[in-house]
Amino acid sequence: MNHFITELLLLAPPLLFALTFHEFAHGLVAYRLGDPTAKAAGRLTLNPLKHLDPLGTIAFFFIKIGWAKPVPVNPGYFKNPKKDMLWVALAGPATNLVLAVVSAALTKGVWLLATLLPYSAAAEAVLVPLNAMLIASVWINLVLCIFNFLPIPPLDGSRILTGLLPNHLALSYMRLERFGFIIIIVLAFSGLLSKAIVPIISFANSLLLS
Repeated sequence: MNHFITELLLLAPPLLFALTFHEFAHGLVAYRLGDPTAKAAGRLTLNPLKHLDPLGTIAFFFIKIGWAKPVPVNPGYFKNPKKDMLWVALAGPATNLVLAVVSAALTKGVWLLATLLPYSAAAEAVLVPLNAMLIASVWINLVLCIFNFLPIPPLDGSRILTGLLPNHLALSYMRLERFGFIIIIVLAFSGLLSKAIVPIISFANSLLLS
């Protein structure tokens, strides 16, 4: 029980941070491209409570894949709906990649600070959990980045692929969206999802933290 509470305290802040920035990035790019829907819904904010999906947050601790409430986007406001949706979709996972890189850089900064400061129990009490959170942040953001790049509707990767496909193929492809959530759940619980993305995540994680 103590281990679970410790894990919760260390993982919850970087997870909420990663999910919030992911959804905020979608909303911000959509807004910059002319869609006020997210702003009107109060979702163009860095307040994590506005983006939190309780089931998606709980799922992260059990199947290591989490999600937030999708930011509402109305492509009808875009000048070029197909192309602009590609940029909106790309914004989320791209933001998580940037956060993973920044978190990795900060871990090195914390390590450097720890070597420069004289030892004290107070410093250790702050720097050790902070370093653990930053290391967790690297992994969490890589998970969200790579998972969302999967071309399974309605994940961001499917929106990106739709923007690249010819119109007739894009329309056929997006018909899969009604089965998307079922496909993701089946892949997650069968272990196939982990086998597909964990090696990529582990490689990127070791590269950033080396």
